[in-house]
Amino acid sequence: MQYRLPFAGGQTAAVTPLSRQLLKWVGNKQRVAARIVELFPSQFRTYWEPFLGSGAVLGTLAPGRGVGADIFPPLMEIWFTLKRSPETLVRWYRERWELISHLGKKEAYQKVLQSYNQSPNGADLLFLCRACYGGVVRFRKADGAMSTPCGAHMPISPEEFARRVHLWSQRVRHTEFLLQDFRETMEMAQPGDLIYCDPPYQDSQSILYGAQQFSLKDLFEAVARCKRRGVYVAMSIDGMKRSGKKTCRIDIPPGLFEREIFLDCGRSMLRRFQMKGNSLEGEEVRDRLLLTY
Repeated sequence: MQYRLPFAGGQTAAVTPLSRQLLKWVGNKQRVAARIVELFPSQFRTYWEPFLGSGAVLGTLAPGRGVGADIFPPLMEIWFTLKRSPETLVRWYRERWELISHLGKKEAYQKVLQSYNQSPNGADLLFLCRACYGGVVRFRKADGAMSTPCGAHMPISPEEFARRVHLWSQRVRHTEFLLQDFRETMEMAQPGDLIYCDPPYQDSQSILYGAQQFSLKDLFEAVARCKRRGVYVAMSIDGMKRSGKKTCRIDIPPGLFEREIFLDCGRSMLRRFQMKGNSLEGEEVRDRLLLTY
């Protein structure tokens, strides 16, 4: 599947949806990224993503001019390295993956987890997010330590990871990465630019983001400022859970968004984690996509 997306100046680019994640991250938008991109304005200037995470929408869009940012230093260390030295990213992963043959999978995972919690860094986080249970990268509120157990699966091979690094490095070659708060990032956007926000969800993601400070009210205020100066904003947020039986209540300011669309995100990996791997029948999730245009 390919579609053509206009960029500023009348140029168009062929966009091919990505099926291979670089980072395994619960709540990432890999499954619905192509649909989200299809709902972007027909033309815009610079693309901004202030809650970068796994970058699924960024990678799918592969913008001609983009900015990806996040406030989490180990995560941004991964993105900086992908842009500046992809071969270093491949080496980081291979070195940690090879511990499995010497120590066993669980023991290797615990060794890297201990290393990360002693001194949080991108090299360890890279392996942990691919090896932990379902990509549920969670942190304790008390000290910010990562506490996710090892996953049942075997992490992808270094060779497969290297192929993904090559693919993703091409997709982000026109993107600048920044370590900063979402408010700083959004204030940098100019009229005619597009911002896509995928913030921590309010209903269930305190388990994931409890070590970070975040205010949805502050985000809505930043969106309002962007809208007033002519910046397009698209935002993913809590929608429906438990196969439509639960609609998440979000206090969305009246008139801030022009459209609300629900996207099918499949079964909840966070619920699988919480239910210790039990059946997820009845645990389908639909996200809200809010658009200011």
